[in-house]
Amino acid sequence: MIDYPRYGKYGWRRWVPSWKLTSGLFLAFFGSLMGAATLAYAMVEVPKEDLAAKAQNNVYYWADGTQMAATGGEVNRQIIGIDQIPKAMQNAVVSAENKTFWTDPGIDPMGIGRAVFNMARGGQTQGGSTITQQYVKNNRLNDQSQTLSRKMKELFISIRVGNELDKPVIMAGYLNTSYYGRGAYGLQAAARTYYGKDAKDLNPSECAFLTSLLKGATYFDPAGAPEIDRKATPEANLDRATKRWRWVLDEMVKDKYLPAAERAKYAAFPMPKKPQKSAQLSGQTGYLVSLAKAYFINNNDLGIGEKELSQGGFEIYTTFDKNKVKKLEAAVKKVYDAHIDPVKRPKTDTHVQFGGASVDPRTGAIVAIYGGTDATKHFTNNADQTGAQVGSTFKPFVLAAAMRDGVRNPQGERRILDPDKSRYSGKNKLKIKNYDGTVWHNEEGKEWLQVNDDDADYKDIDLRYAMVRSANSPFVQLGMDVGIDKVRNAAVDAGLLESSLVKSDVPSFSLGISDPSAIRMAGAYATFAANGKQRDPYSVTKVKNRGTEVYKHKDEADEAFSSAVASNVTDVLRDVVEHPKGTGRKAAIPGRDVAGKTGTTDGNESAWFVGYTPQLSTAIDMYRFDDNAENTKREFLEMFGTGNQPKIHGSSFPSQIWHDYMVDALEGEKVIEFPEPGSLDDAEAVFGGGASSPTPTPSMSTSPSPSVSTSPSPSKSASTSPSPGNSCGVWDFDCNDGGNSKGGADNGGADGGTADGGSTGGPSNSPSPPTGGTDTGGPGNGSAGKNEGTSSGFFGGTEN
Repeated sequence: MIDYPRYGKYGWRRWVPSWKLTSGLFLAFFGSLMGAATLAYAMVEVPKEDLAAKAQNNVYYWADGTQMAATGGEVNRQIIGIDQIPKAMQNAVVSAENKTFWTDPGIDPMGIGRAVFNMARGGQTQGGSTITQQYVKNNRLNDQSQTLSRKMKELFISIRVGNELDKPVIMAGYLNTSYYGRGAYGLQAAARTYYGKDAKDLNPSECAFLTSLLKGATYFDPAGAPEIDRKATPEANLDRATKRWRWVLDEMVKDKYLPAAERAKYAAFPMPKKPQKSAQLSGQTGYLVSLAKAYFINNNDLGIGEKELSQGGFEIYTTFDKNKVKKLEAAVKKVYDAHIDPVKRPKTDTHVQFGGASVDPRTGAIVAIYGGTDATKHFTNNADQTGAQVGSTFKPFVLAAAMRDGVRNPQGERRILDPDKSRYSGKNKLKIKNYDGTVWHNEEGKEWLQVNDDDADYKDIDLRYAMVRSANSPFVQLGMDVGIDKVRNAAVDAGLLESSLVKSDVPSFSLGISDPSAIRMAGAYATFAANGKQRDPYSVTKVKNRGTEVYKHKDEADEAFSSAVASNVTDVLRDVVEHPKGTGRKAAIPGRDVAGKTGTTDGNESAWFVGYTPQLSTAIDMYRFDDNAENTKREFLEMFGTGNQPKIHGSSFPSQIWHDYMVDALEGEKVIEFPEPGSLDDAEAVFGGGASSPTPTPSMSTSPSPSVSTSPSPSKSASTSPSPGNSCGVWDFDCNDGGNSKGGADNGGADGGTADGGSTGGPSNSPSPPTGGTDTGGPGNGSAGKNEGTSSGFFGGTEN
């Protein structure tokens, strides 16, 4: 019956199957395949509707194990019939997701084939899901895994559902079980959540937007979800949602579901309502819950996302210390109530924002944050990235890079720098040069003349005293000598996210034109407090799902800097707080070792204090920014006159908040001292920025000559450091603390740049908001690279 090898044939023909044998084998294989499919179809049962609606709450716990909040598991779903679902909504999802829905058998064979093939190869699953399959997955299958067996199970169930249920029933089931974000399951809940109306009252434009959310609410809800993904900002989400909404409407026209004349009525995007948070998430609780939720979503290995969390049943144990959170909030409120008065000073005291974060350097645990006045009213978490530049609080990373990677001589050879023996020019309007001695020019061919705060003019100055006084010109030139790439690496190694740092290598990079979050700044300074050991800040210790542990934090530390480098940075930052002329002296805590740094931007658009003890690292920032997200022209506002102060420095309100919080937070804690600064092997005295180098002798080639007059190192025994003018009083809020984050100019200006990239300018450090600004007055470098790639870029400013 099987003529193979073939009878009566010789040579190669004996081994070639006949057409009868080939056809027979194909028919047998195809018949077997069909038989197996028929058997599988007959054996598979359509599961009952999933009981996800019985979901429990998610419970969040404080670090001490007491309950903080129970939320997120109340499944917001109201089942409605097909008669209550607008035809426009049905048509929108068909046009956007499954054009053949009304006629197909419930599956897309080609799409399924692609998905199966990709999974078989170990690749990502993609495409292939019809509305029927989505309904089966959401409503009938509790198993959401992306495995080959589950996909095949879904395939056969979908075929049966497609044969046994009418299309309107499937459509209603799909729209009633889909997740639309903001905890809303089903169309009725989504209509109430986003538009405050019943589903039956939705118009085609609103239906098109809600259809867009089915692609992923995290990236299409205009409210944004930056705590889950930094790409999901409100601005980016609104842009994505608008494009998707417009496309859905256009597809409906193409499919003849929507007349072109009616489509023309919907020219404006149907902006949904703002998110509403429950009363139990008021105050700081909402920020804490959002932070812990986002951390777990981004760090678990099980693919548990917002949708799964919204179904409830999770126990999330956080790192937040209830008492420290209250104390940080109280410290902010004390300053706000005493000094900020929007009614009396509407032009200067409106939209004032504070942010803060506190991290344990020994573990990386986030013990407290201040996210804003109230999470149910102010939705942006100010402890996370806000866009506020960090100013001179960035200088310690420049110093760390110089001691770790060294500075370059004109031949490109590197030397490790000694911060006390080295001297850099502190000249105001210092002409900045490349490491090889050539003058640095921007893309427009202009030179960079770096100014100091209050136009202070220093002689040659050691880097310790430059940090104490927050002189700008030494650190800008030092950054160029080290290399901006090395400075960037040092900041990232300390714990800052590279995505928060501007990409351009302009000289002012070393002065903090980037905008890391308060959490990350506290974490990066914690690396110095931990003697060079870096740990990423974290907010969740463990998570259980219905009693089973599904996540546990692992302590992982990297050696970002040697103990010698870290301890020397700490020793220099101690003088910023302990030296009589230090810009951070108001943060001093009697009886405790404190290290820290102030930061202020030249446009006075933000002010910071970041500091630490061996047990706690805390960052506090202040800025003015309109809370109204509907204001599409929001920008950081100047703080000249805010709080009835001529100018807000990091040494004023941020330092006061930091001090008050840390005193209370450390009450009763054991006093621990910083380690003595370690020896920097092969460290040399470097003379940069035109600083005079002593004449070498046969016995001493790099150390300064005793006869050379240089500014003494303001170590704890020093008391003769030169003053650059008026000294600062203990409560002189208009005190010099540097922070020229917009410095640099063609001919003497450094404050020309503005928050919009430099459209206006003016003289540096003017007591009133800068105005004017010309080519000779100096274009500024803009703010934080927010407009990098635009016409104004980093060196905006007018040319008249």
